[in-house]
Amino acid sequence: MSPHGTGIHGKRGGESSDKAGLSASKRLRSVWPLLMELVRPRRGKLALGFVLMLVNRASGLVLPASTKYLVDNVMVAKQTRLLEPLVLAVFCATLIQGGTSFTLTQLLSKEAQRLIAELRRRVQEHIGRLSVAYYDSNKSGLLVSRIMNDVEGVRNLIGTGLIDFVGGILTALFSLVFLLRISVVLTSAALLFIGVFAMVLNRAFRFIRPIFRERGKITAEVSGRLTESLAGVRVVKGYHAEAAEARVFSGGVQRLLDNVVKSLTAISLMSFSATFLMGIVGATVMYVGARQILAPHPTLTLGGFVTFTAFMAFLVAPMFQVVGIGTQITEALAGLDRTQEVLHERPEDRDPKRSFAIGPVRGQVVFEHVYFEYSPGKPVLTDVSFTSEPGTVTALVGPSGAGKSTVISLIAAFHEPVQGKILVDGVDLSTVRLDSYRTQLGVVLQDTFLFDGTIRENVAFARPAATEEQILEACRIARVDEFAEKFDKKYETVVGERGVKLSGGQRQRVSIARAILADPRILILDEATSSLDSESEAAIQAGLGYLMKGRTTFVIAHRLSTIRHADEILVVEDGRVVERGTHESLYALEGRYYDFYTRQHGIDANLFLAPGECPPEPEQESTPRLPGAQAPTAASLLRGNVV
Repeated sequence: MSPHGTGIHGKRGGESSDKAGLSASKRLRSVWPLLMELVRPRRGKLALGFVLMLVNRASGLVLPASTKYLVDNVMVAKQTRLLEPLVLAVFCATLIQGGTSFTLTQLLSKEAQRLIAELRRRVQEHIGRLSVAYYDSNKSGLLVSRIMNDVEGVRNLIGTGLIDFVGGILTALFSLVFLLRISVVLTSAALLFIGVFAMVLNRAFRFIRPIFRERGKITAEVSGRLTESLAGVRVVKGYHAEAAEARVFSGGVQRLLDNVVKSLTAISLMSFSATFLMGIVGATVMYVGARQILAPHPTLTLGGFVTFTAFMAFLVAPMFQVVGIGTQITEALAGLDRTQEVLHERPEDRDPKRSFAIGPVRGQVVFEHVYFEYSPGKPVLTDVSFTSEPGTVTALVGPSGAGKSTVISLIAAFHEPVQGKILVDGVDLSTVRLDSYRTQLGVVLQDTFLFDGTIRENVAFARPAATEEQILEACRIARVDEFAEKFDKKYETVVGERGVKLSGGQRQRVSIARAILADPRILILDEATSSLDSESEAAIQAGLGYLMKGRTTFVIAHRLSTIRHADEILVVEDGRVVERGTHESLYALEGRYYDFYTRQHGIDANLFLAPGECPPEPEQESTPRLPGAQAPTAASLLRGNVV
């Protein structure tokens, strides 16, 4: 998507709505297993809720049922002794109805909220275990919408919404029994119109269901773009693109508004139909009922007519509930359908072939004729082979898009090769349980990510069980103490979202401290210092030097002078390793590495290096160690030098 693209107000969502409508019934059937899974642990409370609902609805029928006796027996026949029992019965029934309504709300509404919280935790945990490829193909805003919004409508399924819906249907059935006993003719006339309305409702819901499903997609897209815009506010302001972003967001909001207006139009038409139905039924009942009462041989009493009218309201009222609650349940099912789509994605650690729990890693990494492609037919790596021994540094150099970061992703097991093998200590990485492997992996990236927490929390993120002494020691080694101690709250200083309250060098030091605390056996440095000024880089290099000692390290660097002391340099171009060797051997070869190096620094033998790129060799004795950390096992790793 371009910086000011139209991704959130294009036609993609509209095109998918047709597909949504065509397969709605299949999707709804597919939701039932998940719905039953959610309902099963709550069977007891739901059963109690249905019992309370039955009592509630039955008690609600006492008032209309009593009107016949009130009119025919008390008012017309003057049987005043029945007045007090009738009033007492209505009063008690009203108390029961109010008490059961309160209990239903307390029981089911609160349980529905607990379910929403549980489902959010479940979806978030599941998304967190999906592969990096899934994140690459889905915007963060969409995933947030899946976690926070799509599960919200479940309250209408487990809460009072479904109970009210079923209760309305049962009330209609109870009312139908009373109506048939009072007058078959009147009831038949009313049922004719209600049947027509039911068919109209059925067609209306077929139309409105895809609208609700599409609304979730549009909301996710708009939220995703908004999240991107807020995260990239410095880029937006740097290019004075506020107005352009406002137009993009406005387009997305307009799509959402159009969707809501369309659904409101459908709902209002259904409400109008229900009101029209009530008018027709009411007029029919008035006409036919009056004729039956005024006939020479009346077939309906005045009390019976009053009671019939009251029960007819109970019969027609559920039609209004179907319009209101039915749309809510439809929206809830659409959200549950989207939630189920996420839950059906297989977590990367659920691969049945990943059953081997690798023990403590020595750090030998071997690529054997590895091929990889993100999209079928578009190779990114072709026949890549190399071996990195424990405690050595392997540097990857080459132009942008050559495949260096892909190699790193494969080492981190973010992806799997489509052909060939990656072996760690002789074990095929595709068979290794990721939890046993990634706990021994450390990553320091160019774009350091810090959470909106304190310095201490960000360092301890790699090892939550670390002691205070270990955290402070890692901070000292990475030179975090040099700036943290100057803050008023020291290590409790909040760094802000993505660490915006710290400078680039300070964020990188925190990242290095985090990696030091993790004490990984395999370390990945992806452009760890390329974005820093020379002074910040010089302050960081000592920490990186300590971090790399005794560990198998993979380095991506554009500053070629910083990887001159690597044990092996791999020159990657067009997805292939075109050259390999040490700095000296590759420079003497005068091939692609030589071209990169001389183009970057000039062809003079005397290179003018930026201060901090090659600091003096540190004393071996002065290298600090974390309490409990392993001693360096490869003294010649960088021969005391930095990356």
